[in-house]
Amino acid sequence: MPIFEIVFYAFSLVMLGAAVMVITVRNPVYAALFLVLTFFSAAAVWMLLEVEFLAIILILVYVGAVMVLFLFVVMMLDINVDPLKEGFVRYLPAGIIVALLMAGELLMVVWSKGRFEAGSYPLPAPNPQGYSNTKEVGEVLFTQYLLPFEVAGVILLVAIIAAVALTLRQRPAVHRQNPSLQVRVRRDERIRLVKMKPDSRQDS
Repeated sequence: MPIFEIVFYAFSLVMLGAAVMVITVRNPVYAALFLVLTFFSAAAVWMLLEVEFLAIILILVYVGAVMVLFLFVVMMLDINVDPLKEGFVRYLPAGIIVALLMAGELLMVVWSKGRFEAGSYPLPAPNPQGYSNTKEVGEVLFTQYLLPFEVAGVILLVAIIAAVALTLRQRPAVHRQNPSLQVRVRRDERIRLVKMKPDSRQDS
């Protein structure tokens, strides 16, 4: 067996095992770590297919940013998973039915006329020397799909602004500082001098 197939099957098995562990472990922190391993294994498979741009983006964006943020939130909030486990038995039959349907669909695909054989899905042809997947993706993204790319950026910007606006709710019971009012204060407003007559009475 060539080294390409050995590495492909090794990373695929690791990815499948880590994906199963994501939904089976009880600790959400362990589930997040196994999801990181799943993303890393998927990125390794993409590297074998010479799609290095998507592989690097998967590691930098999902593993390096999204999953780290998710893990930080889980550890900071200290989520109580006991209420989530109470409905496990109630939804177990529906989950088993869905799992059996998905397994049946996979078996139908595997055992159909175009089942997975050595000649049905040959290895992709090697790219010529000097080929850059990042350059190809950039040319297609900024030429053919420039308008959808810009629209997606505007939508994400609006979503970020909306999220910030929703978090800045004014609460009447919370004391807040207003730096603009503090800067505009005058000297006579800071202190007030009060003149009082001396009290000459003596305690008897």
